[in-house]
Amino acid sequence: MMRRFLLFLVLLLLIHTNRQMINGSEVLTISNETSEIQALFTEMNLTGVVNYTAFEQAMIGYKKICEKKKEILTLIDFSKPSSEERLYVFDVKQKKVLYTSIVSHGRNSGSLYATSFSNKSGSFKSSLGFYLTMNTYNGKNGYSLVLEGLEKGINDKARERAIVMHGASYSDPSVISSSGRLGRSLGCPALPLKVCKKIINEIKDGSLLYIYADNNDYLTQSSIL
Repeated sequence: MMRRFLLFLVLLLLIHTNRQMINGSEVLTISNETSEIQALFTEMNLTGVVNYTAFEQAMIGYKKICEKKKEILTLIDFSKPSSEERLYVFDVKQKKVLYTSIVSHGRNSGSLYATSFSNKSGSFKSSLGFYLTMNTYNGKNGYSLVLEGLEKGINDKARERAIVMHGASYSDPSVISSSGRLGRSLGCPALPLKVCKKIINEIKDGSLLYIYADNNDYLTQSSIL
């Protein structure tokens, strides 16, 4: 009887030990992923240029999302004002920054800063989260890039809302000189006309775009983060 009891205790100890090892492995995996992102951030010399939290979230999504066809990642950081460069195009494979630019947000998202976001048609607000870049076309805003919102309830109505990347005169740096901020769109990320075509051609056809803000509502709703 005592032998059976001792055997039972040993089995319990083994199960507990294995459970700790499994949990330890999971923690180690998460730690390794964070370490890789931190190392990439440092290697690309992004300190003092790019918001690390925004970059980390963008990279976590980049690693998870399988639909992408290109090793290009675009980050728009709406924690920065529209008077500053806040769009970054990264070549993840080559570990380098391809483009940086100012970019406009939706007129009802805020003035200098974008602070309010929506997925609703007619809101004229920007939407946060991950997008897949699609095809290009020439429309009323000139050369434009179709964006496919990947997050249900957050940005999945992007096509329905005609949220695209395009160039606009109100996104020119000269507008900042006169008004202290860029003009605003109907929800689209609008670029200066001078760089619009170059950036769109770089990121079109299957790269990932992440629009970031320091926004807890988004984090609680996002199935990716």
